[in-house]
Amino acid sequence: MTDIKVGCVFRPENPPEKLPAAALAADDAGLDELWIFEDCFFNGGISAAAIALANSSRLTVAVGVLPAPMRNVALTAMEIATLCRVYPGRVRIGVGHGVQDWMKQIGAKVDSPMTFLREYLMALRSLLDGDEVTVDGTYVKLDGVKLAWPPEPGVDLLCAATGPKTLQLSGELATATVFASWTTPQMLRESVVSIREGQARRPDDVPHSAITYLQTTFGDNAKARAVEELEKWGFDTTADLAAYGTAQEVTEAAERWVDAGADTIVLQPAPDVDFTEFVTLAAREVQPLLNGRANR
Repeated sequence: MTDIKVGCVFRPENPPEKLPAAALAADDAGLDELWIFEDCFFNGGISAAAIALANSSRLTVAVGVLPAPMRNVALTAMEIATLCRVYPGRVRIGVGHGVQDWMKQIGAKVDSPMTFLREYLMALRSLLDGDEVTVDGTYVKLDGVKLAWPPEPGVDLLCAATGPKTLQLSGELATATVFASWTTPQMLRESVVSIREGQARRPDDVPHSAITYLQTTFGDNAKARAVEELEKWGFDTTADLAAYGTAQEVTEAAERWVDAGADTIVLQPAPDVDFTEFVTLAAREVQPLLNGRANR
């Protein structure tokens, strides 16, 4: 069994000037992955990833995810390739069709998010593979575009997905699916079925990773604080949507998502939590327990 990767979210409610210290803390603690949101209108995902990578030496930095309608696919490919060449093996970037209200707000909303995402993923994958791409799609139009500095082959390409059709699309065209923090273990289990259906359409047998965010609180009054965080987002507080308590209790909760198919658990703190303290607990206590599943 493959080791389970553990990540922590640097919440976008934190100002970007705190990111260098957060990345250093995560790196020093031995965390597997630091995750960054690109929520409108907070930190830029690519620039934030570059800051985190520059302030760490071994840490994998992931962006989950970029709202694809905000960027031309050629620019996205250029940005990903640059990071991957400078920091090989330490970059995971995801894309999605974006929150539709935000996309409308910036004049980037498309009529068919599914068509857009399919065209975007296909072009992005080809560009990252070093191909010359010409396409005249409904949304993506490229004429003989080829990266001068493509990354090494096999770069991870993540996709945010929820509904069955998008999940199938992710399985077909991406190497990993990113699940939002409102995903219960049962929802994840059902979603993995759709991903596998999409994978069956691929011409290769590239493995597909399932990545899930998990609302997490440690310490005193952990359950009450977890409920408060769920209420703030309008989530069902009776649903299985959070991990709280000691490191052992958080690990036992996270294992429900692992059993449902996740191989990367991204612990998501509340915005006001001391990040250094949170990431140290996650890396030094939760991560070894989850990684140790492979030896059970």
